Amino acid sequence: MTTVGVRHGMFGVRGSGDTSGFGGLVRPVDMPGGTRPPDGGDDDEVVAALTAALASRGGPTFDEAVEKVVVHGGQLTLHVRRRHLPAVALTLRDDPALRFEMSLGASGVHYPDAAGHELHVVYPLQSITHNRRLLLEVSAPDSDPHIPSLTRIYPTTDWHERETYDFFGVHFDGHPSLTRIQMPDDWEGHPQRKDYPLGGIPVQYKGATIPPPDQRRAYS
Repeated sequence: MTTVGVRHGMFGVRGSGDTSGFGGLVRPVDMPGGTRPPDGGDDDEVVAALTAALASRGGPTFDEAVEKVVVHGGQLTLHVRRRHLPAVALTLRDDPALRFEMSLGASGVHYPDAAGHELHVVYPLQSITHNRRLLLEVSAPDSDPHIPSLTRIYPTTDWHERETYDFFGVHFDGHPSLTRIQMPDDWEGHPQRKDYPLGGIPVQYKGATIPPPDQRRAYS
């Protein structure tokens, strides 16, 4: 395990009143470490097939493209260097021994204390042919939040990448229409980042108004 931060309170929000009763919680944020083969079963076959397929295509090699292989909770995750993400995804889709024909979406994650790797995007891939699943994970720093879009390889990622851009601020280079999908066009910031203020709007009930979370009283 690698510790990439420490989370305080129920939601990790700082500088606002915590009325949840969990304000005293302190929990490390751990990332699973790399897994060395053999892992057993399909995972070894997938890694071996991807290694051979990348070599046959003339590069990048598996070690150049993949930072680490993680098997955690029975799930295979390939952490891919962002510049090689399209090459790895195309190989996973097209090679007969792999045939990950379907992307099930794209999800953003923000680790504000992971210096140089604060923003992560996870693509779950499904092989209908071989009845397998794996995760592709790629990271980018806050200072350069760009990764290549996979819309040309997996068109179903179109709206998922737009949502990740909207909520996390990841710029998907090559996306055909990278615009906000849920927040207003003039909205400032990206609401699912951990450093985004809790904020909110007053909620009106019959005979009462509940202030937004960051304006509520803190209980000690």
